[in-house]
Amino acid sequence: MMSTTGVATIAEVAHAAGVSRATVSRVMNGRSTVDPEMAARVRKAARELNYSPSTVARSLSLGRTQTVALLVPDLGNPMFQQVLRGANQAATRAGYRILVADSIEEPEREAELAIEARRRCDALILCSPRMPEAQLSEVLTATSPVVLVNREPHGNDVPALAVDYAGGIRTLAEHLIGLGHQRFIYLAGPETSASNTARLEGLALLQAAHPEISIQHSPCGSMIEDGYAALEAVLNSQATAVLAFNDLVAFGLLGKLNETGVGVPRGISVAGFDDIAFAKYATPSLTTMSVPQMDLGRHAWEQLHQLLVGEAESTSLFFRPRLIERVSTGPAPVLPTTAPAAPERGSLPLWSRDDDAGVLRAGGSALARYERHPAMPDVHAPRPYLHPVHTWNGAPLTEISPLDHRHQYGVSFAVAQVNGSSFWGGRTYVRDAGPTLLQIHGTQVSHDMTLVGPALTEQLTWYGHDGAELLTERRRLVARTLPDQNGWELTWQSLLHAGTGEVTIDSPATQGRTGAGYGGIFWRFPDDGEAAITCADGTGEEVANGSTSPWLLLSRAGERPWTALLLQEGEVRPWFVRSTDYLGAGPALAWSQSLHIPAGDTLEVGLRAVLLDGVVAADQIADLIESTTE
Repeated sequence: MMSTTGVATIAEVAHAAGVSRATVSRVMNGRSTVDPEMAARVRKAARELNYSPSTVARSLSLGRTQTVALLVPDLGNPMFQQVLRGANQAATRAGYRILVADSIEEPEREAELAIEARRRCDALILCSPRMPEAQLSEVLTATSPVVLVNREPHGNDVPALAVDYAGGIRTLAEHLIGLGHQRFIYLAGPETSASNTARLEGLALLQAAHPEISIQHSPCGSMIEDGYAALEAVLNSQATAVLAFNDLVAFGLLGKLNETGVGVPRGISVAGFDDIAFAKYATPSLTTMSVPQMDLGRHAWEQLHQLLVGEAESTSLFFRPRLIERVSTGPAPVLPTTAPAAPERGSLPLWSRDDDAGVLRAGGSALARYERHPAMPDVHAPRPYLHPVHTWNGAPLTEISPLDHRHQYGVSFAVAQVNGSSFWGGRTYVRDAGPTLLQIHGTQVSHDMTLVGPALTEQLTWYGHDGAELLTERRRLVARTLPDQNGWELTWQSLLHAGTGEVTIDSPATQGRTGAGYGGIFWRFPDDGEAAITCADGTGEEVANGSTSPWLLLSRAGERPWTALLLQEGEVRPWFVRSTDYLGAGPALAWSQSLHIPAGDTLEVGLRAVLLDGVVAADQIADLIESTTE
């Protein structure tokens, strides 16, 4: 007979199974001393009566709560949320629950919270404690069994899980040094944070190993609002790269930089730490150091469980963060106050390797950098690109991932559609629907790069959004000096081979968007003021866009004036030109109708760029073209 409360009791289970209440208790608590046939009867009766043992009664019987406490300094930080998630998943599988306590970044409350939480539970996971060393030692002694996460237990024999924050920040900074950065600012975390102290130690070692760089330290914090408030300190530092204490601080700074109109990474690079889940969704996506957050929680539980069952010796685990390169970091900007010295007149430009990239130098000064395997979101259609590109005297001529068009990268081979896959990036124009974000972005993969003197030769494969091979490409970039013009010239030649079947190249214009026939070798120039556009048919964007002039001249006056003369190699195609919303240009492969490459055929596409310091007057254009034509 069911009890009057409607909830089955242990007495009712005992009556149904024909055993004593003590036997039911032993079976439900997992004791192995009960006869198997009798235990099976008890479990069958419990299922039929929908009986579950009282947690309080079970705790009293076993002398355990089946609960462990986890104390964190800030539960609002996704880093600690993931540690909790990892610990909770592992503990649940073992029949335990997690009681969470949050010290809300108040170190003076931590000791009291830790001891109180331990009294209510069987054990404690102490995550990233901020309390002083002496107090921590006392707390560890008072709360055993305990496992320490994100801090080392000096003088205490307790299991600990630590992260190599010193090595991680060095790896992150070394990555930025490789991109040409020498002026850094570190947005420091809480003074009481051991991981912040470790980062500072790592930066000190980095500074000693690289005396040519400078690293400023700015007190900041660990929250989004701290990064948002750090803008003035960052801009006043004149740093070209920011190392944020964590991803949240980086998010806050990115938001304020976007509000202020400072381009990332064009104007400044920003890097975080932790690789929380939102990092890849930031604008732009955040370069960071990945910490195995859920693994920390899982291993913390495993260490604690071994202590609870009496199987553990005191051990420590050391985790090394991993660099995740995304779009928020890029080559160091060339500022007027730090422009590289111009190469000697007549110096020969030569390609050399810099890790996986190619760098074009003349007389020791860099003229261009070619990124073969850049960190780009899939929605940007990952592809190699040139950036930065400079004039002989250092004026910048390219921009990557600008606010107006995140998917535009320096000089690249960007095509709106190839057999239905986008190699332009961003949204795709759909007839009768307009720009639409479709999951059809392809990828250009570099397989081999050869550098011989002024020539860079590369073999690539174009893969569609479904992974199918669409094209193979032989790409060749050749540079030469123009001593009579105080400039240099870069020729880009691509041979596209349709080896697996016919290939069709389309543009928004072929889908009904008149005047938007873009797609081909595309050059995105920096937005630093009004630019003049000239072609054989006249001046201005309206005249140049769609023109079949064999040449296109773009120039910009100002503090660092420059001129770029673009000439088509081979068949002359209509120019796609923009100068109002942004400055960009290139020959259009599918200006008004689809371009077909029959199976087995090869399409040749070429662009020659004459890059000069200063503005070329209209009456000088003809002489310039003649003097630079071999």
